[in-house]
Order: sequence, then structure tokens, then C-alpha cells
Amino acid sequence: MESVLVLNQNYEPLNVCNGRRALLLLHGGKAEVLEHGNECIRTPSRVYPNPSVIRLVYLIKRPRPKVRLSRRELFHRDHYTCQYCGGRSKELTIDHVVPRHRGGRHNWDNLVSACRSCNHRKGGKSLEESRMKLLRPPYEPKANGYYILYEHIRKYDGWSKFVPEWLGYD
Repeated sequence: MESVLVLNQNYEPLNVCNGRRALLLLHGGKAEVLEHGNECIRTPSRVYPNPSVIRLVYLIKRPRPKVRLSRRELFHRDHYTCQYCGGRSKELTIDHVVPRHRGGRHNWDNLVSACRSCNHRKGGKSLEESRMKLLRPPYEPKANGYYILYEHIRKYDGWSKFVPEWLGYD
């Protein structure tokens, strides 16, 4: 079954569901079809065109999703650049700005990308002790429509017009 993009009443991407769930939302009057897909959904008595994009009739209020803290997301936030020397590399390490043994937390505001030599040079010292400076302070990136849909956006070209920031996020 094809995936279906679910938009809130204000056209904000909410999530991705399967065709069966989308049909239940449509049949219950909770959503409307904006675009149909290529395939059909067959039941014993009927054939339904498979929806590709649906919009909910009522506005759903929910908290914004958060970007998961992972190596890939951290390196993406820092543009695959060492935050100490500015060197770009695919072989980066994760550095705690305030070392963990000194009370530093493992969160977005204390983690940066660092090349091996800068990470080794800094070691378990603070920025002042190591006489190093950050190019920019660490921050928690905000999730947007692209983050919710990045697994599906390449597969379904028709969805890009419903996700204005589909090119990426910062």
C-alpha cells in the first residue's frame, strides 16, 4: 500500500499514514482528498482510487516534533564542519563543550562536531583551558515539514508542493 501524506487543516504536514487509514479518515468525513495516487484500493464490492495527499477537516493542535539527537543530525546541524577549526570532513567526532566528567550534559546545547585533531587537542578540558573557540554556539535545531517527511519526500515527488521547506532545514 502506498503512503499518504496527512496535512492539518492549515496545510501543515502532520504525518504519513497508509492508504487504509486514509480511507477510514475520508469515509468518516474527517478528511478530504487533495491528490490521488497511482494505484487503487480494492474491496470485495468496490474499487477506490488511492489517495496520495489528504487534508483534515478540523485543525489538530499538537506539540511540535523535536529533532532526535543523533550523530547524523548533529553533523547535519553543523554542516559537517569542525566547530573549532572550520575544516569540512566526513570523518568527524562528537565533542562535549563542557566535558561530561565536569557536569556537562549529553544534549544539543553541549554537543558540537569536531575533527579528530581538534577533539584530541581539547581533550577533557574546558574551552578556556584549551584556549579554543567555537565558530558558533551549539543549539537545538527545530523540526519542520522536511524533518517529518525526509524519508518519503524523494519517493513521492507530488508532495513537495505541500511542504514549502522541502529543500532542507537549519
